Amino acid sequence: MNNKQKIYFFSQLQTDGDQHMVDILGGKGANIAEMCKLGLPVPPGFTLATALCSDYLRKGALTIALKKNIKKNISKTEKMLGKSFGGENPLLFSVRSGAPVSMPGMMETVLNIGLTSQTIPHMIQKTGNSRFVYDSYRRLIMMYSDVVMEKALGLNKTSLSIREKMEELLQKTKKTKGYKNDSFMTSEDWELLSKKYLALVKRTFGTPFPDNHYDQLYGAVEAVFASWNGKRAREYRVFEKIPSSMGTAVNVQAMVFGNQGTNCGTGVAFTRNPSTGENMFFGEWLPNAQGEDVVAGIRTPHPIVDEKKSKNSLFVAMPGAFKELNNIRKKLEKHYDDMQDIEFTVQESKLWMLQTRRGKRTGIAAIKIATDMVEEKLISKKEAVRRVKPLQIYESLLKNIQPSELEKNLSAGFGLPAGPGASSGAVVFSAEKAESLGKKGKKVILVREETSPEDIHGMHYSEGILTSRGGLTSHAALVARGWGKSCVVGCQTLIIDKGLRFAMLGTAKIKEGDFVTLNGSTGEIFLGRLKLFQNPLGSSGPLNELLSWADKFRKLKVRTNADTPEDCQKALDFGAEGVGLCRTEHMFFDERRVYNFRKMILSESKKERSTHLKKILPYQTKDFYGILKKMDGLPVTVRLLDPPLHEFLNINQKELKVLALGLGLSLKEAGDRVDSLRESNPMLGHRGCRLGISYPDITAMQAKAILGAALRLKKQGYNPCVEIMIPLVSHLNELISQKDIVMGVYESLKNEKGLSLSFKVGTMIEVPRACLIAGEIAKNVDFLSFGTNDLTQTTFGFSRDDTASFFPHYFEKNIIEVDPFEQIDTEGVGKLMSIAAGDAKAAKNKISIGICGEHGGDPNSIVFCKTLGLDYVSCSPYRIPIARLAAAQVEL
Repeated sequence: MNNKQKIYFFSQLQTDGDQHMVDILGGKGANIAEMCKLGLPVPPGFTLATALCSDYLRKGALTIALKKNIKKNISKTEKMLGKSFGGENPLLFSVRSGAPVSMPGMMETVLNIGLTSQTIPHMIQKTGNSRFVYDSYRRLIMMYSDVVMEKALGLNKTSLSIREKMEELLQKTKKTKGYKNDSFMTSEDWELLSKKYLALVKRTFGTPFPDNHYDQLYGAVEAVFASWNGKRAREYRVFEKIPSSMGTAVNVQAMVFGNQGTNCGTGVAFTRNPSTGENMFFGEWLPNAQGEDVVAGIRTPHPIVDEKKSKNSLFVAMPGAFKELNNIRKKLEKHYDDMQDIEFTVQESKLWMLQTRRGKRTGIAAIKIATDMVEEKLISKKEAVRRVKPLQIYESLLKNIQPSELEKNLSAGFGLPAGPGASSGAVVFSAEKAESLGKKGKKVILVREETSPEDIHGMHYSEGILTSRGGLTSHAALVARGWGKSCVVGCQTLIIDKGLRFAMLGTAKIKEGDFVTLNGSTGEIFLGRLKLFQNPLGSSGPLNELLSWADKFRKLKVRTNADTPEDCQKALDFGAEGVGLCRTEHMFFDERRVYNFRKMILSESKKERSTHLKKILPYQTKDFYGILKKMDGLPVTVRLLDPPLHEFLNINQKELKVLALGLGLSLKEAGDRVDSLRESNPMLGHRGCRLGISYPDITAMQAKAILGAALRLKKQGYNPCVEIMIPLVSHLNELISQKDIVMGVYESLKNEKGLSLSFKVGTMIEVPRACLIAGEIAKNVDFLSFGTNDLTQTTFGFSRDDTASFFPHYFEKNIIEVDPFEQIDTEGVGKLMSIAAGDAKAAKNKISIGICGEHGGDPNSIVFCKTLGLDYVSCSPYRIPIARLAAAQVEL
C-alpha cells in the first residue's frame, strides 16, 4: 500500500471509505465515512489508516512522505470550506483516535488545532467574538499539554499533572472573581488565563507550547499513534484479547464550534435509552459549549427532550436543530439496525454530526432493545440472540442503578469497569475499617490507591471497591470479579490523602463515611447514595423471551450446581435442566451434623464410627429427598464427600473441649487426634475417593441416604433421576472400590424395599492421570464430569487460593493472558480434556460427558466445551442464563 492509499478523505461531496472498512479506518473513521455517504451534515476531513500506526511505532516519527500527504488533504479541506489552515481566514482541526474496537485508556481528542499567536487575531476579526476565541485557545492549550506533551512525550516530571495544575489556575480565577461557573468568564479572563497556561507549560515542561499550526497537528497525530502502546491500552488489549497488530486510526476533521455564541451548542445522544432500552430519544446538550463540557461536569447539561418540554431542552431551545437531529436519529438507527450513540454540534443554528457508533448499554437495555427490534421487524430472532453478550445477561440480574437516578445525577468520575453491577456505601480507606463496619452490617465502599492480598479481608466485607491505580487485570479487578462485587479501578482523577483522612475525586472532596455509588459495568462513580434495584428473572419479560429463543437454537444442555432445595428452585427459575453437581459436604456443616461427623472421624473403632454415622444418616436422607423431589424427572448428580478432613477439624479450643467430652477423651488426647489428621498439602491429600477408601462406611452411608431417598420418592409416584459421582479418581481401582460399595448398598436396599431403581454411577475427571486413563474409566461408569477447578489446579500446579499474590505480575508481564480459573486453558487443561473426551467416547460411544466447574458458566469455555462434543455444562444458578445464551450463540 502506498502513502496515497493510507489517507482517506471524507465529506458530503466525496468520501473514500464506508462502514465496512473498520479495520482500515477504525470504528470512528468508518462511521464518519458512512454518515457522509448517507448525506448527513458532517464537517469534512480525512482519516489516517490503522496501518500507519505500526509504521509510526516502528520508525518513531511521521515520514516526510506522510506529512506531504497530510498537507495535500489539508489543502483539499481548505478548498472545500474556503478557509486556510494557519491563514487569515483560519481553519481549525480536531484530532481524534479511532481504533477498530473501542479502547478506554487511549487518547481521545485534541480540539482547536491551528490556534496560534498569528491566527488568533484573524479568528477574532472573522468571528467578532474574542471571548469565544480565547476560550477555544485555553482549551487547546490544556488538551494538547495533557495528552501530547505530558502523556505521549512524558515531559512532566512533577507529581501533579498539567491538567490538575491548569484546573487549579481556573478555579483560583473563578474564586477571585466570584464566578459560579465558566459561563461567567469574560474575554479578558480567558485571555489572561491562556497566558498563565502558556507560562505554566514552559515552567513545567521546560519547553514552550507549540505556536506553529503544523507542529500542533503533527504532534497530535503522533500522540494518538503513540497512545496505542500506552500501559493502559496494552493492558486493556490483553484483557479483551485484542491483537496489538491492529493499530489505531487518526481522524483529522474540520472544527465546528458549539461555543461561539447563544445559538450554538453541543451534545451527546442515544437513539434509545441506554439504561432501560426504552425506544425514546435520550441525551444531553449544553448551549455555548464544546464537546468535553457535556461530560466534564463543570456545567449541568440539559436534556435533548423531556416529558415536561422544559425551556432548556434542545426540543424547545433550538426546535429546528432538534427536528433535524430527530430525523437523523431515526435514519441512523434504521440504517445500522441498532441503537446508536451520536455526537453533534450546533454552530450558529446549523447542525453538524461528529460521530455515530453502536451505543454502549446496560444489560437490561441490551436485552430490551434486542427483543423490541425483533418485534419492530428490524432484526431476526437469531440476530437478537447473537447480539446480546452473555455477560450482559449476568449484569441485568445484578444490582443496577435506578434509571431515574441516572437521569438526575451526573457521574463525578470515571475509571475502568472491572466488576459488573452497582454498589452504594460509605467510603472507607482501609481494609480493617471495611471489615469492622461490614461485620456490623454496614454497607461500605473500600477506596484504595490499589489493593493487595493483605486487603482481602476488607474487600470481602465491602459492597464495592474503587481504586485510583491498576487496570482490568489488577488484584482488585481479579478479586472483585471472582466474588461478583462491583469494582471500578484506575480512576485517574481520584487522589487519596496520604494520611487516609479524605480523597479528592476531581474537584469533589470525599471524607470517610461519605456515600458514593459505583457502576462497575460502566466505570462511573457517583457522589451520594443512589437507589439500586435488582431484577429477578421471572419479572423480566424481555429476558425470558430472549432466552426462550436461545433455547431453540442450542444443543448443549445446561444444568446447575446446587446443594439445597432452595438452590434448586432458584436454578429451575433460571431454566436449569438438571443438577450437574450437588456437593454433599455442604450438608455436613450444620452445627449438630458436624459435631457427629467430627466424632466419627476421630473414632478409632469401626463400631464407634458406625454409631455416629447412623445419627447423620436421617439428615442426609432428608436432604436428598428434598433435592430429588424438587428436581423431579430431571437428572441430579450427587458428588460423594470430597473436601479434605482438615476442613471439618478447623476448630477452636471451646469446640475441642465439647468434642473431647463427647468422645470421653482428655483435652490433650482429642487435640493429638486432631493434629494427627493435619496435612501438609490437604488439597492433594486425604480427600475424595481416598476418604471413602479409608472410611468405606462414609461412602456406604451416603449411598444409602441417596438411594433410600430416591426409592421413597419412586414409591410415592415421583421420577427421581439419580447420578452418583465418585470424586478425585486417579486410578481405576479407586473407582471400582467405591462403585462396589454403592452397588452393594443398592442391592441391599432393593431387597429390603422390594423396589428397583434405575440410576447412574460416574466419576469426576479432575486430575491429569484420570484424563489419560479416561478410556478405561469410561468402560466402568455411565457418565463422566470434568471438575475443571481441580483439573486446572493439578495441571498448572497453581493453588487457586493463592493466585492473587502472583497473578497480577503474570498479567502485567504477559506470562498468561487470562485467568485459567475463569476461562479454560485450552492449550494445557483443554488438551487433557480433549484426550479424555475422545478416549471415553471411543470406549463407550453413548457415555454422557459434562463439566461441573464454574467454567461451565463462562461463555468462552462453553465454546470450547462444544468443540469437545460435551453433552452438558453445569454452573451456579445465577450463571445459568449466561450459559443458555452462550450455548445458543455457539450454534449460530
